[in-house]
Amino acid sequence: MTLLSRRSLIVTGTASLGLAACGNGVGGTGAAALDARVDATRDFLASRFPGTQDLMTKAAGVLYMPLMTEAGFGFGGAFGRGALRIKDVTVDYYTAAEASFGFQIGAQQYAHALFFMTEQALAAFRAADGWALGADARYALPDGGGAIGAETTTSGAPIIALVFGQSGFIAGASLAGIKYTRIIP
Repeated sequence: MTLLSRRSLIVTGTASLGLAACGNGVGGTGAAALDARVDATRDFLASRFPGTQDLMTKAAGVLYMPLMTEAGFGFGGAFGRGALRIKDVTVDYYTAAEASFGFQIGAQQYAHALFFMTEQALAAFRAADGWALGADARYALPDGGGAIGAETTTSGAPIIALVFGQSGFIAGASLAGIKYTRIIP
């Protein structure tokens, strides 16, 4: 077995980040196309996961990230684009980016949504130059039947994060360490 050199690690990491950007609309998605993806994601959530309609109604705003692409081989990365909606109207567009290092290999795609349940949480997100998901978020995981538990919709958490639609193979999908940045598509 040979050890990887520093150069091969850098090349592998760069390739992983490049792979993470493939297939998720980087460079080729305008506002109209991104809004169409967000509409499809919102409709999927409402039809497939009971309880998200209640979350959407109660939330001060929802950030939809319709497609996150993640890849890793030692070094890894994830990237996606989405839109923040208030009262189901797009007000801003965002990218989400993550870099990681560790024992990892594979690639996957997934979607996620952040439900801002208070005006204060939404205002802090919008005012930040770059924002990372913190400890004030509650993660909601749909059960096998696609239900979001009642404790999620009544939790009182300022932000509820929902990860769904995983395909591919990397052990798990996490929003830890993802940085959200406002963009102009």
